[in-house]
Amino acid sequence: MSVKAIVAKILRDELTPLGIRSLTVQESERIAAHIFERIIDLELELEARDFASMSRDRD
Repeated sequence: MSVKAIVAKILRDELTPLGIRSLTVQESERIAAHIFERIIDLELELEARDFASMSRDRD
């Protein structure tokens, strides 16, 4: 089972008690993939900030 599928399953399991039962497997996997994309974007942004901060500190 892929990490994306595991996250999608957790997402469905967490939303079901809240009354959201219409989320399909494909929809939850698409949401999980989007979450991973956003995490990667945030990691890259944080790395860029750290790099910029280190460059300023050197000057």
